Amino acid sequence: MRTRWPSLDRSLAYVLALSWVLLIALVGEAAPQVSRGIEVQDPDSYRISVNVDLVVLHAAVRDRKGQPATDLCEQDFEVYEDGVRQAIRLFRHEDMPVTVGLVVDHSGSMRQKLGDVIAAARTFVQSSNPEDEMFVVNFNEHVSLGLPDTIRFTNRADELEAAIMKAPATGQTALYDAVAKALERLQAGSRDKKVLIVISDGGDNTSMLDLPHVLQKAGQSSALVYTIGIFAADDPDRNPDVLRRLARVTGGDVFFPGRLNDVVEICRRIARDIRHQYTIGYVPTSAAHPGAYRTIRVVAGAAGYGKLSVRTRTGYIVGGGSRPVKDEGVK
Repeated sequence: MRTRWPSLDRSLAYVLALSWVLLIALVGEAAPQVSRGIEVQDPDSYRISVNVDLVVLHAAVRDRKGQPATDLCEQDFEVYEDGVRQAIRLFRHEDMPVTVGLVVDHSGSMRQKLGDVIAAARTFVQSSNPEDEMFVVNFNEHVSLGLPDTIRFTNRADELEAAIMKAPATGQTALYDAVAKALERLQAGSRDKKVLIVISDGGDNTSMLDLPHVLQKAGQSSALVYTIGIFAADDPDRNPDVLRRLARVTGGDVFFPGRLNDVVEICRRIARDIRHQYTIGYVPTSAAHPGAYRTIRVVAGAAGYGKLSVRTRTGYIVGGGSRPVKDEGVK
């Protein structure tokens, strides 16, 4: 017998029926399985969201020769928070697209170096995932976005080159303000994984912000920060320790090229590092008050390998509190 909808509800019934059909189609096509807000892995699905209590790490693993270990599985990893082993709830090893910010020093000492920086940026784009989205932050005593207002992000080498060339290489250095600006800009990106590449001598003499504030922002973010120090041995403005600390607190890496043209190969190595990382997530077994600092240690081991080294962030602040980030060595 045909069901007849009351006349007043006919339009609503039609909308509900159509919505139900669309929902079934979408769920069957792409939705991941989620249990208590935590993703259950389905290799053919896209991740929509994860629980806010899930701590997500991006880990780079190398063997004793310094080569990436790219064929490990979830059982090869152990994660510890404050010394207590955690159950891994999310594990992926895939080339996922990234939001990348290039933070480029344009102080007077960089004038003769920008050609090599542009070549390095071009190499990075060519070695990256085609679905990456990138932006440029230029700085001397002023901080500015390099791309035009009509272009938020790009993966085109010519647009990034023009963005880097947009600012003159003159004046003093506001490195801390530039990093803070770039961390904020990262949040507008649509990719889950966020990366900054900072090219500078590490010196700062005009920022409104100080280093502890910037380290705090970097440690609270999910971004990986890679730093490249370009300076002469007798450069009075150089500060390699700042570059080391920015990288260390986020689980990134720091490079000091012996020759200026080594920057191109360094950017190629960073692109490979980003594409070969493991994504590991866990839900902490113990509660903590907002502002508490929790230490993280990740170890890896597998048959056929000798000693493996894991580079990832060494801790996080619960609930984005205001306690200073501990600047511990990468383990």
